[in-house]
Amino acid sequence: MSRDSSATSVDDKTLLLEYRCHPVRPEPPSPTCSSGKLSPTTAPSATPVSPLGSPTSAEPRRIVLSTHSPAALKVGTQQLIPKSLAVSSKPKNSPSRPQSFGGNREPLSPDPKRAAVPVLALQAEDEDDGGGALKRNLRNMSYRAAMKGLGADMEPAKAPPSLKPVSEEGSTLPDRSPGRSKKTLGRKRVQKRGGSFKDQPQLYQEIRERGLNSVSHESDEDLLEEALPEEPSPLGAAIVVQSYRPAQVTWSQLPEVLESGILQRISPEERKRQEAMFEIITSEYSYMHSLNILVSHFMRSEELKETMTQTEHHHLFSNIGDILTVSKSFFEDLEKRHQEHLLIPDISDIVEEHASKHFNPYIRYCSNEVYQQRTLDKLLTTNPLFKETLKQIERKPECGGLPMISFLILPMQRVTRLPLLLDTVQQKTNAHTAAYGAATRAVKAISKLVKSCNDGARAMERTEQMYTLQKQLEFGKKKPFPLISVSRWLLKRGELHLLLSEEAGIFRRGAGRLCHLFLFNDVLIITKKKSEESYMVMNYATLDQVTVEKVESSEPPSPPPGRAGGHLLRVVLEKDSEGRREEVVLSAETLSDRARWIAALMHREKEQPDQIPKGDLSQVEITRAYLAKEADELSLQQADVVLVLGEEDGWCWGERLRDGERGWFPQACARPITSRVAAEGNVRRMERLRIETNV
Repeated sequence: MSRDSSATSVDDKTLLLEYRCHPVRPEPPSPTCSSGKLSPTTAPSATPVSPLGSPTSAEPRRIVLSTHSPAALKVGTQQLIPKSLAVSSKPKNSPSRPQSFGGNREPLSPDPKRAAVPVLALQAEDEDDGGGALKRNLRNMSYRAAMKGLGADMEPAKAPPSLKPVSEEGSTLPDRSPGRSKKTLGRKRVQKRGGSFKDQPQLYQEIRERGLNSVSHESDEDLLEEALPEEPSPLGAAIVVQSYRPAQVTWSQLPEVLESGILQRISPEERKRQEAMFEIITSEYSYMHSLNILVSHFMRSEELKETMTQTEHHHLFSNIGDILTVSKSFFEDLEKRHQEHLLIPDISDIVEEHASKHFNPYIRYCSNEVYQQRTLDKLLTTNPLFKETLKQIERKPECGGLPMISFLILPMQRVTRLPLLLDTVQQKTNAHTAAYGAATRAVKAISKLVKSCNDGARAMERTEQMYTLQKQLEFGKKKPFPLISVSRWLLKRGELHLLLSEEAGIFRRGAGRLCHLFLFNDVLIITKKKSEESYMVMNYATLDQVTVEKVESSEPPSPPPGRAGGHLLRVVLEKDSEGRREEVVLSAETLSDRARWIAALMHREKEQPDQIPKGDLSQVEITRAYLAKEADELSLQQADVVLVLGEEDGWCWGERLRDGERGWFPQACARPITSRVAAEGNVRRMERLRIETNV
């Protein structure tokens, strides 16, 4: 064949391919062209030929491939991809090397729209493996995905069925639906050693660590469960994260773990241990992400800063910037250990190092909690501009629609959860290994930090309260005594109606006057309110000289003037400020208010060891965080477990298992733990932690 005729044939083939990539559809080719060669009259109105179509004399001879099958000549968007392009995984060993169209390594056109058109690959007519061939591995995955979708073993020379175009971006993930299987989540994410949990970071408020309740058999299964079941979740299934964000990826879902086959070589217990350690890493990243939101969108907001004084701004955010710096350093060390080892050897040494040497900013932040809460309450109630500006920031998508207070309490949440997460790692570690001893030391170090945070917050709150009350209380004719003492703190304060004991069921003139009680851990002071910042002392007695009892009447008592309800309790002062015995009857507005006052006045009796075993008491799990508003209330974090010691009118009196603190909390923020196995395991875990940590 002459060079002229060869060039003409090449031009014709190139013209066809260029025309098929054009959005305008020409007339179909003549049925007589069964050999795969076209006449120049086939497409008279074709677009200009691509520069690759006509080789110049200076360029080397280019090989343009085609096929004799009718499907390859069919005009439109359908195409046939030869099976050999998908199944041949070692092109160096194959005798005939298939090629993609185009002699150069450069793309056919820089136009991004043209680049999105499916590339047509044709079987070679000539076996010349010239230097202008593209490496097939560059498009290996797309072709393999295409052939898998077709699901047929077809040969190019046979009459093919109707084929659909396959996009080159075959690895792009479609939008996930709630019912979609998550088993391939790790495989299809960007494969990087940092872990795919960094692709779409979640707010710390929206995650729930499995390791918090790992003592139960159910949570052990959670740590060991497969990536996720293939079946869609039932409609009535419980939703842990109400924002419907994807669940946190687990260690066994990581692409590098799945591809290494390590899951088949390790024991179930070791897999649980790996999951527990990896959960600390992923939750620290979510926590750091939420702190970033707090600092960048709230603390550094110039609009918000202009609505308050510099002192208020400092009380509100304290040293949160230092907390963020500490968290970044902690996560970097954890991530480095994870990147260096596919099978994580241990992270306990990292936790112990940071807890004992770098986590001191947590103590300062937690100690500032009383000023933080008071400042926020004051700004929300007395500063409309602050309130409106804050709402605008909270509406930002980055904040997830969550209030600022949910970000401010994060350091307290994180530092109290770390001992439980580390304890889970310890329990999944072989007790006869060095890693177990390291985990024990880490749990003790982080528990010591938590105790320092609690003591700092408590000491600051008590000191501030005592100095304030010292200025507000006026003893008048009563014998004064020094109120401020390192061993004295406020248990409860509030208003009750004072009645005469012999007229308990009748409200006479002057008998139902309002009084304000201040109950400390060692003394009860009954006062009359003079103003918002001043109280006149009417009487007082040390707590060991005070007894209290509930007064029940066959007929409902008459309510005090201007008040709804009247639930009575009798308080006896065996020796008051003047050494005399005095008995008073007080009226509370609600049943829960009366129960709380009785519990507070019986403080010394409640300090005695309980006769009922803790394993026999009912337990509740906190479903949403609660901040104490009064001195006798208990601040709780989500996932805290509380022993219920009493209930009254929608309120519970309980003991927080992680540190033994007692107080009242709303029944609505908790749900009962019905599994006896889980309840007994919780008690054993807390008792063991208190013994091992000795804090």
